[in-house]
Amino acid sequence: MISRRNIRVKVMQTLYTISNLDNDSETLRGKLQPQKILETHFKQTSSLLSYLTWFLSEVARYAETDAHQRASKHLPTADDMQVNTKISGNELLWKMLEDESLQKQFAADKPAMLYQQSDEKDNDLIRKIYVQLSNSAEYKTYIASGAREKASEKAILDYILNDLLLANESFTSHIEDLFSNWEDDGEMIVQLLVGFMQKPGSLDFQHLLGADKEQFSKKLLQTVLDKSDHLQTLIVPKLKNWDPERIAHLDMILMKMGVAEFLYFETIPPKVTINEYIDLAKDYSTAQSGQFVNGILDNIHKELVQDGKMQKSEYKKQ
Repeated sequence: MISRRNIRVKVMQTLYTISNLDNDSETLRGKLQPQKILETHFKQTSSLLSYLTWFLSEVARYAETDAHQRASKHLPTADDMQVNTKISGNELLWKMLEDESLQKQFAADKPAMLYQQSDEKDNDLIRKIYVQLSNSAEYKTYIASGAREKASEKAILDYILNDLLLANESFTSHIEDLFSNWEDDGEMIVQLLVGFMQKPGSLDFQHLLGADKEQFSKKLLQTVLDKSDHLQTLIVPKLKNWDPERIAHLDMILMKMGVAEFLYFETIPPKVTINEYIDLAKDYSTAQSGQFVNGILDNIHKELVQDGKMQKSEYKKQ
């Protein structure tokens, strides 16, 4: 499932898109549908996961393409006629590919077409990675056995993912070119794929959020939009000598999101909220933003507690 951290990132990006429009863009602003923008961000996450899964499968299945091409040579050698295609029938791989949810995602995303439309230097990437695979000691050990053991079927796919894709600068550059959200979602996407490989059928590619997290994402976005002015009135008095207009735009968005969680999300512990937005400020804003956001949110939290305005439920039991 998509993590709450990644949900906050998507909400932050949606708010930034909306609030960063020029004053002359009122017509465009009126046509924007914030929830649709947010939904697009989550669709990009699903597409990235399906593309990574597809690419992994294509590297493994390239053994059949290699065998066909070599056998079709004008004068094939004995080696050309004896290419081992065991990996193309990897049982774990086919359990994954037969997943109905994944098939629907492939149909929607068309990863093969996306790959074909990528830069010319990337068009041969699958073959190049397969060649690396076929020359590796791990692969030679795998095909040396005629048996299909669960452990070895999974181990070779793990090797492709971790050693030939994620550790490959050419592959990571390729996927960064295709998916602007790789830096935001990459680590989480890999964890989801690893879980899917561990237990095929465990993911619903069309609903990676789940009902509770989808509700959280929509409510957080709409709350910050609806309560923006009120949230700002709580933040501005804590800025001391800072001019609100000179504060990093992203910092103000993150602080509004944090205060919204204080006031309107009763099951989220305040410490969790503060820590999450400190980390996001460090990762997405300026070098000083983490400390700045920490100080402001901490002061607002203390004031809300003192004034009896923090209505938190027994979140430890949630």
